[in-house]
Amino acid sequence: MRPLTTDQIRAAYLDFFHAKGHAIIDGASLVPENDPTVLFTTAGMHPLVPYLLGESHPAGRRLTDVQRCIRTQDIDKVGDASHLTFFEMLGNWSLGEYFKEEAIHMSFDFLTKILEIPVERLAVTCFEGDADAPKDEESAKIWKKLGIPEERIGFLSKKNNWWGPAGLTGPCGPDSEMFIWVGDGSPQGNPATHEAEWLEIWNDVFLQYNKTAEGTFELLKQKNVDTGMGLERTAAVLQGVKSAYDTDCLKPILEKVLSLSTAPDSPEKMRHARIITDHVRAATNIIADGVKPSNVDQGYVLRRLIRRAIRSARSLGIEANGTFTSSIASEVITRYAQPYPQLKMLEQDIREALSREEQQFAKTLQDGIKHFDRALSEAKNLIDGSTAFHLYDTFGFPLELTREMAKERGVHVDEVGFAKAFEEHQALSRAGAEKKFKGGLQDSSAETTKLHTATHLLNAALRRVLGDHVFQKGSNITGERLRFDFSHDQKMTEAQIKEVEHLVNEAIDKDLPVRYHIASVEDAKKEGAIGVFEAKYGAEVKVYVIGDEGNVSSREICGGPHVARTGMIGRLTIQKEESSSSGVRRIKAVVSGGPKEIQIAEQIS
Repeated sequence: MRPLTTDQIRAAYLDFFHAKGHAIIDGASLVPENDPTVLFTTAGMHPLVPYLLGESHPAGRRLTDVQRCIRTQDIDKVGDASHLTFFEMLGNWSLGEYFKEEAIHMSFDFLTKILEIPVERLAVTCFEGDADAPKDEESAKIWKKLGIPEERIGFLSKKNNWWGPAGLTGPCGPDSEMFIWVGDGSPQGNPATHEAEWLEIWNDVFLQYNKTAEGTFELLKQKNVDTGMGLERTAAVLQGVKSAYDTDCLKPILEKVLSLSTAPDSPEKMRHARIITDHVRAATNIIADGVKPSNVDQGYVLRRLIRRAIRSARSLGIEANGTFTSSIASEVITRYAQPYPQLKMLEQDIREALSREEQQFAKTLQDGIKHFDRALSEAKNLIDGSTAFHLYDTFGFPLELTREMAKERGVHVDEVGFAKAFEEHQALSRAGAEKKFKGGLQDSSAETTKLHTATHLLNAALRRVLGDHVFQKGSNITGERLRFDFSHDQKMTEAQIKEVEHLVNEAIDKDLPVRYHIASVEDAKKEGAIGVFEAKYGAEVKVYVIGDEGNVSSREICGGPHVARTGMIGRLTIQKEESSSSGVRRIKAVVSGGPKEIQIAEQIS
């Protein structure tokens, strides 16, 4: 194997595919321009989805690039030898031109001729087939012809050898993954039989299907190839090191962190040093793409990364009062300025943004820790939700930080209680706006009234399908559509979305009565009304009940207005389910049909 540097691998990849007729295109911003379902670009194909669906790319039908990516789903694992939140993905694409034969040939040639990896150290996997698509014998035969013996070819299920779609619908298909032997002794079996001893380094995805809204898989008119090779992982393999943090680009950053630490050597010291290395590298790139620390969306993720790095610095005995993260960022910029010159151009802005956040956090961190310790001494084995929210609201502690600190001390955090306190706080801050727009609506037309009533059914259906942890986290209703945010930390499955839609329309079809009565907050609670926004209503509230006695679909505190019967709503269609922010999902839906003129729900005693 050629012991190439990270920069050399990056250049060799682009040169190889350029020689094969691929246009070298610039990687996209870390902040997606055309995909509202994710906060960050998580894969090389995300910016190319329109072209994978058939739109003509100005650079042609063969493309290659290096894409910077952010993934935070495994952020709690960062600190071990392999997990990263920021990474570079090498990719090449065929937009309806070549397919399996040529894609696999080029992958094999790059691995064996350019990187000089011995064939005997390679293994591959292919899709084993299921009711949606057949076994990928075609890819297996191509690999055999190239010299991969049959015992080195494994067949695995959709979980392992199928990619996509990126959302609920869209391009998807089987993939063929390439692995290198990292076990002891001579290579044995394949990843299907000796999983722990084979390390994945590349993935060829054959996008030949479109998943429909009904859950079926239809063949695409334009068959595409989408590949991805993790640069850091490949560098670790070629450089003969055990961890991405030991590669030529990351090791100097890690060593800079360790040089500032006064903590004794230990596995925990290394874990914290890796967290800092990863998080500051990620933060540096995110800031360079125009994001600033905040409490929403990308800014919240950025703030979370910076503050986790600062807390790890404190664990290493490093003072973080305004200069620490910016000094590590300078080391990051030194290592990455050659492929990403914008980092050098924006170095001052990056360092200033990090310094401001570090100074702001330093002012509140110490007081927050004291408050946490006091609460802990009284809590025994649980930090209650109001305390966790106080740490967030007053001292700037993200819930994740409180959770980590509690975990280190062997206690738990009441996260449901935190969500309720957070929601009540948001409701108070919205109170002025709610007075301005009756019931939170921008107008009281028939269409917005239908949609507003539909949100009650939607809320109830989500709780029924996903669980009682679901609470409304916000809504926005216009005359054309509803947008409903709710607490839930996982992407909904297509089956769950369909079930929620079915439950709402079932309640609409029953033409249930919608009425309200006046009650005290306490009595509303006793009757089981959902009231996460109750703080804005005062001593007495309106409780809207949808359904007859013994057949109640929804019982919720609200300011109205609502239709008199559910049959007036029409039919609800969920158009999109996506992430809104950390721990919050968003549904966008429309209603169709129903009368143009409606009756408003009346009060009952």
